[in-house]
Amino acid sequence: MSEPQALDPLERRIIDHLQGGFPLVSRPYAAAAARLEMPEAALIERIKSLLQRGVLTRFGPMFQVERAGGAFVLAALEVPEADWERVLAAVNALPQVAHNYRREHRFNMWFVLATETPAGIAAAIARIEADTGLSVHAFPKEKEYFVEMKLASRGGSHG
Repeated sequence: MSEPQALDPLERRIIDHLQGGFPLVSRPYAAAAARLEMPEAALIERIKSLLQRGVLTRFGPMFQVERAGGAFVLAALEVPEADWERVLAAVNALPQVAHNYRREHRFNMWFVLATETPAGIAAAIARIEADTGLSVHAFPKEKEYFVEMKLASRGGSHG
Protein backbone atom coordinates (compact mmCIF):
# COMPACT_ATOMS: atom_id res chain seq x y z
CA MET A 1 0.00 0.00 0.00
CA SER A 2 1.32 3.47 -0.83
CA GLU A 3 2.02 6.22 1.67
CA PRO A 4 -0.90 8.52 2.54
CA GLN A 5 -0.97 11.68 0.44
CA ALA A 6 -0.63 15.01 2.21
CA LEU A 7 -3.62 17.25 1.59
CA ASP A 8 -3.57 21.01 1.78
CA PRO A 9 -6.50 22.83 3.43
CA LEU A 10 -8.18 23.59 0.08
CA GLU A 11 -8.03 19.94 -0.99
CA ARG A 12 -9.61 18.97 2.33
CA ARG A 13 -12.43 21.47 1.74
CA ILE A 14 -12.96 20.17 -1.80
CA ILE A 15 -13.21 16.57 -0.63
CA ASP A 16 -15.49 17.45 2.28
CA HIS A 17 -17.83 19.63 0.18
CA LEU A 18 -18.15 17.46 -2.93
CA GLN A 19 -19.33 14.25 -1.27
CA GLY A 20 -22.98 14.16 -2.22
CA GLY A 21 -25.05 17.06 -3.41
CA PHE A 22 -23.00 17.84 -6.51
CA PRO A 23 -24.93 20.58 -8.34
CA LEU A 24 -27.26 19.39 -11.11
CA VAL A 25 -27.00 22.47 -13.30
CA SER A 26 -25.61 23.21 -16.76
CA ARG A 27 -22.18 24.09 -15.28
CA PRO A 28 -21.87 22.00 -12.13
CA TYR A 29 -18.15 22.65 -11.62
CA ALA A 30 -18.72 26.40 -11.79
CA ALA A 31 -21.50 26.14 -9.18
CA ALA A 32 -19.39 23.91 -6.93
CA ALA A 33 -16.39 26.22 -7.33
CA ALA A 34 -18.53 29.22 -6.37
CA ARG A 35 -19.58 27.43 -3.17
CA LEU A 36 -15.90 26.81 -2.45
CA GLU A 37 -15.00 30.41 -3.37
CA MET A 38 -12.53 29.42 -6.08
CA PRO A 39 -12.34 29.55 -9.89
CA GLU A 40 -13.98 26.72 -11.84
CA ALA A 41 -10.75 25.84 -13.70
CA ALA A 42 -8.86 25.60 -10.40
CA LEU A 43 -11.45 23.19 -8.98
CA ILE A 44 -11.25 20.98 -12.05
CA GLU A 45 -7.44 20.93 -11.86
CA ARG A 46 -7.51 20.08 -8.15
CA ILE A 47 -9.91 17.17 -8.77
CA LYS A 48 -7.66 15.90 -11.59
CA SER A 49 -4.65 16.13 -9.28
CA LEU A 50 -6.43 14.25 -6.48
CA LEU A 51 -7.31 11.47 -8.96
CA GLN A 52 -3.82 11.32 -10.49
CA ARG A 53 -2.19 11.14 -7.05
CA GLY A 54 -4.53 8.37 -5.95
CA VAL A 55 -6.08 10.43 -3.15
CA LEU A 56 -9.41 9.90 -4.90
CA THR A 57 -9.97 6.68 -6.80
CA ARG A 58 -13.18 7.81 -8.47
CA PHE A 59 -15.07 11.04 -9.00
CA GLY A 60 -18.42 10.79 -10.69
CA PRO A 61 -22.09 10.01 -10.31
CA MET A 62 -23.60 6.86 -8.90
CA PHE A 63 -26.36 5.41 -11.08
CA GLN A 64 -28.98 2.77 -10.47
CA VAL A 65 -27.98 0.74 -13.49
CA GLU A 66 -31.20 -1.31 -13.51
CA ARG A 67 -33.27 1.82 -14.09
CA ALA A 68 -31.22 2.40 -17.25
CA GLY A 69 -31.79 -1.18 -18.47
CA GLY A 70 -28.50 -2.59 -17.22
CA ALA A 71 -27.55 -5.02 -14.48
CA PHE A 72 -24.95 -5.56 -11.82
CA VAL A 73 -23.98 -8.33 -9.48
CA LEU A 74 -21.50 -8.94 -6.70
CA ALA A 75 -19.20 -11.81 -7.63
CA ALA A 76 -16.44 -13.81 -6.00
CA LEU A 77 -13.63 -16.14 -6.97
CA GLU A 78 -11.59 -18.65 -5.00
CA VAL A 79 -8.12 -17.83 -6.31
CA PRO A 80 -5.07 -19.96 -5.49
CA GLU A 81 -2.40 -17.71 -3.98
CA ALA A 82 0.19 -18.75 -6.56
CA ASP A 83 -2.18 -17.66 -9.34
CA TRP A 84 -3.36 -14.39 -7.78
CA GLU A 85 -1.60 -11.91 -10.09
CA ARG A 86 -2.60 -13.74 -13.29
CA VAL A 87 -6.26 -13.95 -12.23
CA LEU A 88 -6.28 -10.36 -11.00
CA ALA A 89 -4.99 -9.13 -14.37
CA ALA A 90 -7.53 -11.24 -16.29
CA VAL A 91 -10.48 -10.09 -14.18
CA ASN A 92 -9.48 -6.42 -14.16
CA ALA A 93 -9.00 -6.46 -17.94
CA LEU A 94 -12.77 -6.54 -18.42
CA PRO A 95 -14.44 -3.12 -18.57
CA GLN A 96 -17.48 -4.61 -16.80
CA VAL A 97 -15.44 -5.18 -13.61
CA ALA A 98 -15.38 -2.62 -10.83
CA HIS A 99 -14.52 -2.56 -7.14
CA ASN A 100 -12.19 -5.56 -7.13
CA TYR A 101 -11.14 -6.35 -3.55
CA ARG A 102 -8.97 -8.99 -1.93
CA ARG A 103 -10.50 -10.66 1.14
CA GLU A 104 -9.20 -13.02 3.81
CA HIS A 105 -11.70 -15.76 3.07
CA ARG A 106 -11.97 -18.91 0.99
CA PHE A 107 -13.51 -16.65 -1.66
CA ASN A 108 -10.62 -14.21 -1.67
CA MET A 109 -11.40 -12.06 -4.73
CA TRP A 110 -14.64 -10.05 -4.71
CA PHE A 111 -15.74 -7.67 -7.44
CA VAL A 112 -18.77 -6.02 -8.96
CA LEU A 113 -19.87 -6.73 -12.52
CA ALA A 114 -21.91 -4.00 -14.19
CA THR A 115 -23.29 -4.41 -17.70
CA GLU A 116 -25.50 -2.52 -20.11
CA THR A 117 -28.04 -5.36 -20.23
CA PRO A 118 -29.00 -8.21 -17.89
CA ALA A 119 -27.67 -10.70 -20.47
CA GLY A 120 -24.29 -9.02 -20.22
CA ILE A 121 -23.77 -10.44 -16.73
CA ALA A 122 -23.81 -14.03 -17.97
CA ALA A 123 -21.47 -13.11 -20.83
CA ALA A 124 -19.01 -11.39 -18.46
CA ILE A 125 -19.08 -14.35 -16.08
CA ALA A 126 -18.47 -16.77 -18.96
CA ARG A 127 -15.54 -14.65 -20.14
CA ILE A 128 -13.96 -14.55 -16.66
CA GLU A 129 -14.38 -18.30 -16.23
CA ALA A 130 -12.83 -18.94 -19.66
CA ASP A 131 -9.94 -16.52 -19.02
CA THR A 132 -9.16 -17.73 -15.50
CA GLY A 133 -10.24 -21.36 -15.42
CA LEU A 134 -12.08 -20.62 -12.18
CA SER A 135 -15.77 -20.69 -11.27
CA VAL A 136 -17.39 -17.32 -10.66
CA HIS A 137 -19.84 -17.22 -7.78
CA ALA A 138 -22.45 -14.54 -8.49
CA PHE A 139 -24.57 -13.00 -5.76
CA PRO A 140 -27.44 -10.99 -7.23
CA LYS A 141 -29.04 -8.23 -5.20
CA GLU A 142 -32.06 -9.41 -3.24
CA LYS A 143 -32.89 -6.12 -1.59
CA GLU A 144 -31.53 -2.62 -2.01
CA TYR A 145 -30.47 -0.42 0.88
CA PHE A 146 -29.38 3.19 0.77
CA VAL A 147 -26.29 3.79 2.86
CA GLU A 148 -24.87 7.25 2.50
CA MET A 149 -21.35 7.37 3.80
CA LYS A 150 -19.43 10.62 3.78
CA LEU A 151 -15.88 10.66 5.05
CA ALA A 152 -14.44 13.90 6.34
CA SER A 153 -10.82 14.48 5.46
CA ARG A 154 -8.56 14.69 8.49
CA GLY A 155 -9.06 18.10 9.96
CA GLY A 156 -12.05 18.81 7.72
CA SER A 157 -15.77 18.83 8.20
CA HIS A 158 -18.81 18.57 5.97
CA GLY A 159 -20.74 21.62 5.01
